[in-house]
Amino acid sequence: MAIDHANLGKLDLNLLVAFDALMSEPTVTRAAARIGLGQSAMSHALGRLRLAFNDELLTRGPKGMLPTPRALALIEPVREALARIEALVAPPAAFDPERAERTFTLGMPDSSEVLLMPRLVAQLQRTAPGIHLLLRNVDRYRILQDLDADRVDLGIGIFEEGQTHHKRRALHRESYLCVFNPDLVGVAPPISLDDYVRLPHVLTSLVESAHGVVDDALAKIGKTRVIALTSPRFTAAPFVVRQAPVIATMHANVALFFADALGLAVSPAPIELPDVTISMLWHSSYDADPAHRWLRETIRRLVDSEPAPRWTPA
Repeated sequence: MAIDHANLGKLDLNLLVAFDALMSEPTVTRAAARIGLGQSAMSHALGRLRLAFNDELLTRGPKGMLPTPRALALIEPVREALARIEALVAPPAAFDPERAERTFTLGMPDSSEVLLMPRLVAQLQRTAPGIHLLLRNVDRYRILQDLDADRVDLGIGIFEEGQTHHKRRALHRESYLCVFNPDLVGVAPPISLDDYVRLPHVLTSLVESAHGVVDDALAKIGKTRVIALTSPRFTAAPFVVRQAPVIATMHANVALFFADALGLAVSPAPIELPDVTISMLWHSSYDADPAHRWLRETIRRLVDSEPAPRWTPA
């Protein structure tokens, strides 16, 4: 239902509070005391209410003021409206994770999902079984729109953009490693620059572009690479690498995870690649929300409890 803002703007909503008090007390004096007004101020409010509703609302009776039929019909709708307004402006209720039933929508790439979700879901099952997670594969270019539209509660990834109403907290720094099957590519770590540009690459990109941070770094030294596959799924790259004579340059955490799981080799990239910061990002509307704060703190503790692995030469 569309709201007639022009007409509603003519009504002082404080008058509805006065109306409820007048309907709850037998005299204007007691109604005024109920909400902390003087008797003259309440009498003035009653006059304005009569004009607004085009009805006397209260008439004098032998035992005090009596509501008119119009006033009686208004009591419940007015109280329902006041209760909804009170709920809107009231501070968030205390959050008890053990008893809470709630679904959070998180936006993150699958590289963050594979590293964080097993531990986070295990933690939630132990301490907050009523908390459910809905994941979206979101990138840093769309995350701000999703937060503003309330499609996502929390983003986790590389976020360089943002406005004053977007809150950010760094989780950890990430470097890069190359991952490959040495038996298929015929190269042992550490990989040389010549081999790096000679071998075909798998590129993971969340946007429709066959160009990444590696290509920027190679361009600075006058080099290019051959890209055999571009995919938006980071976790698909190691499986391609395991069966094809190609290499992938990935965030160190996920590269080490899959190298261990799939028996692959890792090596520092033979070019200078900047470290990146993995952060949480959320809308300021939820900054003080107890449930959101609890979730963010739970994620932070999980990340802090398991420092990022570091590659060391064999």
